[in-house]
Amino acid sequence: MKEVARRMDKMIGKMLDNRYELLDVIGSGGMAVVYKAKCHRLNRLVAVKVLKSDLAEDADFRRRFRDESQAVAMLSHPNIVSVYDVSRGETEYIVMELIDGITLKQYMEKRGQLNWREALHFITQIMKALSHAHSRGIIHRDIKPQNIMVLRDGSVKVADFGIACLANSANTLTQEALGSVHYMSPEQAKGDRTDARSDIYSAGVVLYEMLTGRLPFEGDSAVSVAIQHLSSVPLSPREINPDVPEALELICMKAMASDIDKRYASADEMLADLEEFRKNPEVDLDFTIEDLHRETADEPTQYIPAVHTVSKAQKVQEDDTEEEEPPHKMGTRKLLTIIGAAVAAVALIVLLWHAIFSDLFGKEQTPTEYEVPYLVGMTIAEAEADERVKDIFEIEQIGQRASSEYAAGQIIEQSPERGKSVKGNRVISVFVSTGAKTEKMPNLVNSERRNAALQLKNLDLSLVVDDTLEEYSESITAGYVIRTIPEAGMTLNEGDSVTLVVSKGSEKKTVTVITFTGSDIEIVRQQATQMGLVVGDVSSRADVSPIGTVLEQSIAPNTDVKEGTVITFVVSSGPDVDDGGEEPSVEGEELP
Repeated sequence: MKEVARRMDKMIGKMLDNRYELLDVIGSGGMAVVYKAKCHRLNRLVAVKVLKSDLAEDADFRRRFRDESQAVAMLSHPNIVSVYDVSRGETEYIVMELIDGITLKQYMEKRGQLNWREALHFITQIMKALSHAHSRGIIHRDIKPQNIMVLRDGSVKVADFGIACLANSANTLTQEALGSVHYMSPEQAKGDRTDARSDIYSAGVVLYEMLTGRLPFEGDSAVSVAIQHLSSVPLSPREINPDVPEALELICMKAMASDIDKRYASADEMLADLEEFRKNPEVDLDFTIEDLHRETADEPTQYIPAVHTVSKAQKVQEDDTEEEEPPHKMGTRKLLTIIGAAVAAVALIVLLWHAIFSDLFGKEQTPTEYEVPYLVGMTIAEAEADERVKDIFEIEQIGQRASSEYAAGQIIEQSPERGKSVKGNRVISVFVSTGAKTEKMPNLVNSERRNAALQLKNLDLSLVVDDTLEEYSESITAGYVIRTIPEAGMTLNEGDSVTLVVSKGSEKKTVTVITFTGSDIEIVRQQATQMGLVVGDVSSRADVSPIGTVLEQSIAPNTDVKEGTVITFVVSSGPDVDDGGEEPSVEGEELP
């Protein structure tokens, strides 16, 4: 039927604003239809969410949709589906990034109860997304697995802000219970004003479902589920799944506290506890389960319009599997009577369950406890064939990583740990080795010494790097790598040693200084330069020697020096003739 509906969709093939061509139906809810589309301006595929025509006829709803979609378009976070554009014409639509993945709901349907580490991974990303949205004044109000996308790389993106509201907007639907009933907060069920804590409650329900494989509250109707959100306390996650760490259970139950004031005040506050738990699963949080229970003070019976009043807002529920069919006309007194009867019935059922089943079955209903065996070092096949595992435990691989200690295919980590007694869920989650981590030796020739060492460190192989070996080089600048041991392209294993041969620059040869005195300075300059000497200052003094003749040199002849050594000279400036002096005489002759 869905395929037929796709083929009959009249919007397929249409061009919105001369830019977005609708190609196919991705999904449909009570509020909108989502199409796969092509943006012809940027030549890319996108998702276009088009408001359904019956809702588009309502001017107030169109305005609200437009205002809030504009606000959502300002969100920019890796864990939120990006909004590229919003409608400017008659058709109301939102253009979003096209996600290659599945919903968290579909993921959980395939996997069932998730390993708590995987649940921690997902809820952390969800809360980061909510933290960003809340910081911009945006409340989602419909957090549920159907609105969370799981990508192929394991990251998640929160989608569908279709009934999101601006926290400070006067146009928000505060009098109606929006959101899907299994995940809605008590204040949403009552039609009270919502804030960031309403999203936190819904996120807590999502975490609960991931940890336990079930919803905290079930019922035959939306009304009965809503009543439980208001008046009941769910089983703690550890009562259903004993493998859930106590601290993670506390975080989940605090997020789900029915008393809004006992809930996390912000997404950042919950993220802080999640981070503390991630660092130390045995962390001692500063609260207990008992601290989260609603105070048992006398409270007046409250009117709950959200669970019985039919409104347009209720008709736009995105989850088609959760339909409500309350009576259209019902007086307050009659409604209270029904609600009271429902609550009493629930209470009676609980009492009967404890009275009957505890007496009739007693110890016979207590699941058998099994001790978790030690599987580290085994392959999954070996573990499954082990007598301590066969027909008792299920082995679930949840990831893999490199290990220098264990060969490829061997189990390097397990949860629960060995020796722990379990009952109920008997799944052992394992990480498997991919073998020793290896990398190819990069080409570091002509890299500066420090940069080369940093590149090797970034390989994350705990390499032992020696950069003390130096050699002269005519082509490589001093301080730069001449070659490496091993050479570029060779395989590096974790803990290997790498030697960087670093240049000392050009080698300076030894030069034996010759006798330069008596020679013309221009000839001496050429000779000294050719030998590798550097000619420095050249001074002069009067002498009978021809002008320019070298009289003195700063380095004595036959002295060995390094290439590049500076040598200075004194040259003749010619005879010093005194105009008022006597003429020179020749011995033995007397001048006239």
